[in-house]
Amino acid sequence: MPEPARRTPAHALLGIAFLIAATACFAVLDTTVKYVGAFVSVLVAVWFRYVFHAVAVSAIMLPLRGRRLWQTAHPRYQVLRGCLLLMVSIMSFVSVQFMPVGEFTAIIMISPLAVTLLAALFLKEDVSVLRWALVAGGFAGALLVVQPGREVIGWASLLPLVMVFTYAWFQILTSKMARTEDPMTMHFYTGWVGALMASLALPFVWQVIPDARTFALLCLIGLMGTVGHFLLILAFARAPASTLTPYLYTQIGFAMLCGWAVFGHAPGPLELAGIGMIVFCGATASWLTARDRRLPVEQPEA
Repeated sequence: MPEPARRTPAHALLGIAFLIAATACFAVLDTTVKYVGAFVSVLVAVWFRYVFHAVAVSAIMLPLRGRRLWQTAHPRYQVLRGCLLLMVSIMSFVSVQFMPVGEFTAIIMISPLAVTLLAALFLKEDVSVLRWALVAGGFAGALLVVQPGREVIGWASLLPLVMVFTYAWFQILTSKMARTEDPMTMHFYTGWVGALMASLALPFVWQVIPDARTFALLCLIGLMGTVGHFLLILAFARAPASTLTPYLYTQIGFAMLCGWAVFGHAPGPLELAGIGMIVFCGATASWLTARDRRLPVEQPEA
């Protein structure tokens, strides 16, 4: 395993640049998923995303690490973690079909708040009054964004919230495993567990890819997910999480820009107010979490 880069101010700036580039990749991924969803099954898109990830990580890391790449002390947890993330990806790919990309991205950004809530309820962690206020504010912002009573979204407005809590469990499991597991080994298992599980369902949902353009867009989904996660690894190797976490929320801006460019959608006043609340509460909670070194903050897959 290569030694992490020494954390100097110049490295911190480079880490921020890597992180912002990663959020741009994830925004392109979500936008492409929404666009391609009109032509192919969501599960086919998920399969392309994970197979590309698994093959790319293996091709790059196996020559560098050899058999050390798949050595793990907790194989069952690796499988569980991969399955949780696959569930998150499926729910996110479905959700973005029913919601504008910018609003969807804002919802997934309440994940750090969901982690705080679950850690307090199930892991019995002490949570300050300020953290509870941030959790309440973030979820209030989420309700302004999804507006569950709207006919435009309806029942699908609840799916992103279910996805957020599933991802929060993934985050908690990741935080426990990170104490003993190599990040690249976890990244390797994430890709292959997702690829193998998605392959089991593929015969039931497979359809002929309409044209070369659609095939290229499906490959773009895999490429953006894989490159985005490599950029995250590079970013967190060069700067502390407390420095980087506020910049995770640039993904909302990129997602709104992509949604406007591709679909002509711009959020209304209520959605903007909700997004603002999520950014403020989520970024503050993430910074506090990173500062206190309680649970790691990671970017959602999609």
